[in-house]
Amino acid sequence: MARGTLRIYLGAAPGVGKTYAMLSEAHRRVERGTDCVVAFVEHHHRPRTEVMLHGLEQLPRREIEYRGGSFTEMDVDAVLRRAPKVALVDELAHTNMPGSRNTKRWQDVEELLAAGIDVISTVNIQHLESLGDVVESITGVRQRETVPDEVVRRADQIELVDMSPQALRRRMAHGNIYKPDKVDAALSNYFRPGNLTALRELALLWVADRVDAHLTEYRSEHHVSAIWGSRERIVVGLTGGPEGRTLIRRAARLAEKGAGGEVMAVYISRSDGLTVVSPKELALQRTLVEDLGGTFHQVVGDDIPAALLDFARGANATQIVLGVSRRRSWQYVFGPGVGATVARESGPDLDVHLITHAEVGKGRGLPVARGARLGRSRVISGWLAGVLGPLLLTWLLKSVVPDIGLANHMLLFLTLTVAAALLGGLLPALASAVVGSTLLNWFFTPPVHTLTVADPQNIVAIVVFVGVAVAVASVVDLAARRTHQAARLRAESEILSFLAGNVLRGETGLEDLLERVRETFGMESVALLERAGEKDPWTCAGSVGPRPATTPDAADVDVPVGDHMALSLCGRVLPAADRRVLAAFAAQAAVVVDRRRLKGEADRAEELAEGNRIRTALLAAVSHDLRTPLAGIKAAVTSLRSDDVEWSEEDQAELLEAIEEGADRLDHLVGNLLDMSRLQTGTVTPIIRETDLDEVVPMALGAVPEDSVDLDVPESLPMVGVDRGLLERSVANIVENAVKYSPPGERVLVSASAMADRVEIRVVDRGPGVPDEVKDRIFEPFQRYGDAPRGDGVGLGLAVARGFAEAIGGTLHAEDTPGGGLTMVLAVRTAPGRRRERPDVSPAVTS
Repeated sequence: MARGTLRIYLGAAPGVGKTYAMLSEAHRRVERGTDCVVAFVEHHHRPRTEVMLHGLEQLPRREIEYRGGSFTEMDVDAVLRRAPKVALVDELAHTNMPGSRNTKRWQDVEELLAAGIDVISTVNIQHLESLGDVVESITGVRQRETVPDEVVRRADQIELVDMSPQALRRRMAHGNIYKPDKVDAALSNYFRPGNLTALRELALLWVADRVDAHLTEYRSEHHVSAIWGSRERIVVGLTGGPEGRTLIRRAARLAEKGAGGEVMAVYISRSDGLTVVSPKELALQRTLVEDLGGTFHQVVGDDIPAALLDFARGANATQIVLGVSRRRSWQYVFGPGVGATVARESGPDLDVHLITHAEVGKGRGLPVARGARLGRSRVISGWLAGVLGPLLLTWLLKSVVPDIGLANHMLLFLTLTVAAALLGGLLPALASAVVGSTLLNWFFTPPVHTLTVADPQNIVAIVVFVGVAVAVASVVDLAARRTHQAARLRAESEILSFLAGNVLRGETGLEDLLERVRETFGMESVALLERAGEKDPWTCAGSVGPRPATTPDAADVDVPVGDHMALSLCGRVLPAADRRVLAAFAAQAAVVVDRRRLKGEADRAEELAEGNRIRTALLAAVSHDLRTPLAGIKAAVTSLRSDDVEWSEEDQAELLEAIEEGADRLDHLVGNLLDMSRLQTGTVTPIIRETDLDEVVPMALGAVPEDSVDLDVPESLPMVGVDRGLLERSVANIVENAVKYSPPGERVLVSASAMADRVEIRVVDRGPGVPDEVKDRIFEPFQRYGDAPRGDGVGLGLAVARGFAEAIGGTLHAEDTPGGGLTMVLAVRTAPGRRRERPDVSPAVTS
């Protein structure tokens, strides 16, 4: 049976019209004769959405009894028995009630797809698992119901349901999303314009990346090598020279001219060893391109123009930005250069920009060699100059240039020998001397065309020529090798100094350091392995690249670090000369690992120190704040037991009341101290149950005077998933704090309202309030703001309240009360799968 197809309507926020769009698509399909049913659709009391259900077949839902309540979920078995062509399943990220067939609704959808049923579903961008932290940083709300990104990416169609923040807020203000009594709270919290704009941008970018992935997949499957300029992608070719920063900034300006422009900086490194540029300069350029919103890539390739063009075509780039060559004029005799070659071979689908800069024509300087050996291309050039050069020179001297004398002939052949030494080293120079001396003897030394020499002076001249050629070649070769060795040492010193500086400053993590090793040596993967003892198995402390080695024996190169750690590289075998720098990298990696462990130990020590601070403050609180009510109780009891005074009934009642008040204060203080101790030691274990707020909140007001609080908790609020005892204690502490700081005669307002998937309890007082910079500090243990007298408590009430709120998955923060005062906002999540009764909507309601 063929697998069904999945179509998803993706929205940036609740209320943009995902469900409405899904139902509209269902009506279109039904009109075309498609067998389409509603498996599960939640209209949330939105009349225009509810009316769209008319005319569509709705399958019955499954009733689930859970902890005394009745809830409904999608009946997967009923959908499978009905076997429609298309099933509508709303809220893909929903968590099913305990006792359901699957834990998550997307798992139900997977079963329908496997059975060959096409599914149309909806989801908001904030429910994607990978975006949870981003959404929380934007809205301040952690999404508990999420769906794996891969489930959404596998969808056959993804349609973005878009709406501007202004239009969505107008829709909400008109009552099309939430009930009127919930609109103000929603507009001032989750549905703020900044929140909606950021969520909309997230949705647009996620869909754009998905479209880009589809395009890349299509081009790969159909072997499309031509560039499709769907959006501007600009590749910046870097050489590691100082002009790179100019090129990156210029490319960023080009990208800004088109919507969705993207900058990709690429450095082509050769495959035979260390990088040929200053790693410090390359790191600066990497940082710059990332700061400008681009990406940095390093590609291994010996043919730089071909590698650059291959990268650009593989990335579907539309433009290439290169700098005008830094070579001097005479150096162009060796070839047209990278820029001219790329421009010539780019074809009509790639635009090439050659950017002028301050380094044009100043020369490239000495290359940083990858070893004391010469490169393959230079050795080949040396052999060509040493063997073919004398032959070509002989032809020129015999056919083009008239006879200029044996001495001049020897000087010209000696020049070729020196050139061969400069290019290829000693062996090509010796070959040039042998070939040159033979040709001199045969063609230019009488008698010609024989290997005999008639004049003894010519014999001496040839011998001197060979000796001078060998000597000059040796000196030139030695100088060239010394130059390359010096350049290598300079490269090594720059690498090590930059590496040591970053590590000592703590700017390089282990993965960043291993990535630097991989890029520097052109390896496929790098791993840092460690073990506890000689007989213990190796474990991976960190790795980069595909298929890292799991043991040192499985790596192409391994460098031991002490007795129980090794740096293992896969890709190729490195020469012995490179192991010195590699050993330094390995030592620094060990330093990074040790520093990470020390930081962990320091964090644990800091936690212990914080615990000691709490205990010290606790003792101080016990020594003062607990003794005050004890002293009052002691005085009242002593007075009552005194035989010297005859107390009236009123006096006795007053003394007994003082005893009771002191005992209540002691009970409250000891309760807060014990609660704070439980929070500090992590022994608070909440038992989450579905709870009605109108049963919990009134119970939390028992410790405050009856006429000091106005309560507004509607019975229609959804049930919340909380620990009832912890929520009650949290609300009680917040209300007691608000009553304590409220002016005489001013009541504290305790209200509750539902918004999306959470319920907010607001405790509003008209007291003095607190400045913004103090709002977070008032939730710390033993902190009291203002001139609160010492006898008023130890400053644990709000700390305990926040601790209990976080323990049950909620949040607690402070806001200014309009007109003066402080508002405490306690947000808790609604119970999953809560069934709500909905009034019937008249068919006369139109969309």
